[in-house]
Order: sequence, then structure tokens, then C-alpha cells
Amino acid sequence: MPEPSESRAPSPESRTIAFIGGGNMARSIIGAQIARGVPAAAIRVAEPHSETREALAREFGIATFADNAEAVAGADCVVLAVKPQVIGPVCEGLAAPLAAARPLVVSVAAGIRVAQLEGLLGAERAIVRCMPNTPALLGAGASGLFANRNVDPAQRALAGRILGAAGIVRWIGDEAQMDTVTALSGSGPAYFFLLVEAMEDAAVELGLPREDARALAAQTCLGAGRMLADGGETAATLRQRVTSPHGTTAAALDVFERGGLRALAARALGAARQRGTEMSAELDRGHA
Repeated sequence: MPEPSESRAPSPESRTIAFIGGGNMARSIIGAQIARGVPAAAIRVAEPHSETREALAREFGIATFADNAEAVAGADCVVLAVKPQVIGPVCEGLAAPLAAARPLVVSVAAGIRVAQLEGLLGAERAIVRCMPNTPALLGAGASGLFANRNVDPAQRALAGRILGAAGIVRWIGDEAQMDTVTALSGSGPAYFFLLVEAMEDAAVELGLPREDARALAAQTCLGAGRMLADGGETAATLRQRVTSPHGTTAAALDVFERGGLRALAARALGAARQRGTEMSAELDRGHA
């Protein structure tokens, strides 16, 4: 005989997830949940813009709300997918609604520290600070996660499932490194797109038709990324393997090296990391 329903643990897929903010990042994570088989009825979104609400409801069949408090009622997990600049007023409006239910709170707001979220929502809140990236929509995301002391094993697993549906997950033990994660993987897709854009433009200047240049550049980078992700070998090893002495690849790489590509990348990531630190400080100043 089957066990009584009350004796069975709730399915992980039955956990209700409420998103505050329906922008690109929320859409990426929501798309990954739906693709994994999470029922649309288990997902809610609060979004102030009616056009965005309508688009999300149309695309995913999920419930959408104009009011944040209404969206989080009864949720097991609340994902704060808003810009860092508005995290303060958003959290202040959610503090009371979240006090009774005590759901897991997952923040994807770049640069906002757990201590700041605790100050806004309450020191007893279970909070996971997360930095995903937009390839999550394709199940190819990369997310760094940091949990505060209030997150229990079940909540940690829940956060891992939500973000793991969108790609790889790495738990970060030192929150100070989350700004580095933001600079590396959070902002990283834009660096990649810039490189592909530059390669495409250079090929066009050399006479290749735009359509062909775009297709070849995109597929080349897709294949190279797949080799790196699936092959278990480092980027340095793969680079050396395709570089013949005095060949065409070596000639191009020599230009990159002489142009200071490594130092430029280091400065770029440093600038992104610093900006994350500054956004956190801006929130502190706003509540001083």
C-alpha cells in the first residue's frame, strides 16, 4: 500500500520560487527551471513593468504580479533579481512579508553583501548571495554562491538545484571573493562577445562577407569553448596544441602578447571587481 501523503517529503520540484524582478537574469533562471521540468505553477514573478509581466506570462505560463509582497506570499525561495541600485527599497518593502514565512532568500544583485541584506531583511534570514550569468538561459551558465550561517542543508541544496539547472555551480567559502566571481563569470560573457565582435569586424576588413565572418567566428568560439569545458584540459594546453612554431596561429598570438592582452584582461577584471565593491559602498552610504 502507498504511504499516506503526509508522510512523504515534498518533492523538490514542488517548492515555490518567487522572483523579484523580471529582467534578463530572472528570465534566464526561469527559463532554466522550466526546461528542467519545474512546473510553471511553482514560479512567480513580481515586475513593475506591465509589458515585461505580460511577456513572461506569455513565454513561460507563470503567474506575474505588480506587487512584491503578493508574489512572495507562501514562497519557499525568494530570488532578488533587481539592480543593486534599488535593492535597498525593495528589501525594506519585503522585510515584513518575509518575517513570518522565513523563506530562503537568494540575491543576484552584484556587489551587495550578505551583511547588507541581513541589515535590510533581518539578521535571522537565510540568505544565499549568488552571481550567475546570462548563458543560464541555455543551461550553460556559471554561478558562484555564498551562504550565510542561517542557511540549512536543505536550503543550500535548493539554491544549488535552482542555479544548477542553469549550468555549473561553485560554492565560495569567502564572501570577499564574490566580487571576483562577478568580474570573471558574471560580466565575462560581455568580454567574450566583444572579442567575437572584434574578430568578425577584422575578418570583414580583410574582405570576408559579414554573414560568413559572423557565422565562422561564432562557430569557432563555440567549438573552442566546448573543447575547454568538456575535454578536461587547461586553456594553456589546448592553446599550445593548436599552435605550430612559426605558423599562422603563432603569428597572431605573438601580436596579442606584444599588445599586452594578459595585462589588459587583468586590468579589466580588476576594474569590474572594484566596481562591485563600490556598488556595495554606495548602498552603505545611502543608508547611513
